[in-house]
Amino acid sequence: MMNKVILHIDMDAFFAAIEELDHPEYRGQPIIVGADPKAGAGRGVVSTCNYKAREYGIHSAMPISRAYKLCPYAVYLSPRMSRYLEISQKIQAIFHEFTPIVEPLSIDEAFLDVTGCIRLFGEPITIAQQIKERIRQQTGLTASIGIAPSKFVAKIASDLEKPDGLVFVAPEKVLDFLWGLPISKMWGVGKKTETKLRLMGVDTIGKLAKFPRDQIVKRLGKSGLHFWSLANGIDDRDVEPIHQVKSVSLENTFSQDIDDEHRIENTIFSLADNVSRILRKKRLSGKTITLKIRLEDFSTFTRSQSLGSYIDSSEVISEISMQLYRKFNRDRKKVRLLGVAVGNLESGSHQQIELFGSPAPENKKIDRIIDMVQSKFGADTIKKASLINHYSRRLGNEDDERK
Repeated sequence: MMNKVILHIDMDAFFAAIEELDHPEYRGQPIIVGADPKAGAGRGVVSTCNYKAREYGIHSAMPISRAYKLCPYAVYLSPRMSRYLEISQKIQAIFHEFTPIVEPLSIDEAFLDVTGCIRLFGEPITIAQQIKERIRQQTGLTASIGIAPSKFVAKIASDLEKPDGLVFVAPEKVLDFLWGLPISKMWGVGKKTETKLRLMGVDTIGKLAKFPRDQIVKRLGKSGLHFWSLANGIDDRDVEPIHQVKSVSLENTFSQDIDDEHRIENTIFSLADNVSRILRKKRLSGKTITLKIRLEDFSTFTRSQSLGSYIDSSEVISEISMQLYRKFNRDRKKVRLLGVAVGNLESGSHQQIELFGSPAPENKKIDRIIDMVQSKFGADTIKKASLINHYSRRLGNEDDERK
């Protein structure tokens, strides 16, 4: 059986690289794309930064206030998602010139299965070099590529020689490649799992591979078996050309921590209302509603409820989100961030559940009418009474969706 040839392609500091491309005067300076730092008092996080900024210890998802303290004289820019999407589409088109089997993971990375393209385009390294050069010629940007017989190994390989890297892992070299790497390089191992593994004496992928499988499963459950398999080079997952959206979510970080219950509840209603509109726009519905709460001390909690039916109703999502919040004890701590998500998605139309005796078809009709009016005349032209004079049903920046 022929081994797969899988490429993981990851654009280098994508947002920041585009800003540097569009603004040559920024070259050589640390560039940070994200929230407004407000001279160190800003909220929100770093979306991405260039490699110059990373020399100061700055990284994605870092609080923007922390980034400002580390490098106050950096160039701070707000994201321009329409521009980033424009470039992303050009890059995706290049991928499809080499293979139809492309699985986008995000706006700036994708898996490609080129197993069946070797006779046409050459050996795996040659294909990767051609793709890198095509991207450079058409966009002026660089990409890092990992080549391996599995998605897991290709993903790790693409990260090892950034920026502008190219790492090839032959099938017979997979275990040699993996086993010397720190456990933090395991795709999917977060800080909590890493801490558990280190307490077990597992600090490299090789040690995880040699750890008794039943003990890993006993301590970490199903995820332990998954990580143990990956550590032993077992990964038969295919590249999936249609990457299904797993959830739709929106978040709001307050400019100042709040404890005003009225404002908290209105924010939850607004987020839920906007998430429902995104679902309907994308013709999706879901079964699991999740509320995310981050408190003033940065502790973060999620509360979820799964339903028996698929829903996209503003009323259902809002009411269940509120139920989740009212059951949560924040111990008088102020709220820094709120988020609402709908997961366990399926496309197409489904029968909506009824809530508190309200006829679901009527609620759906109201939602559709509001969607149509807002799409044509703007978000503030029509709103539900619960949101009047507080938060509009504005979709805002749809790039806040989490997939």
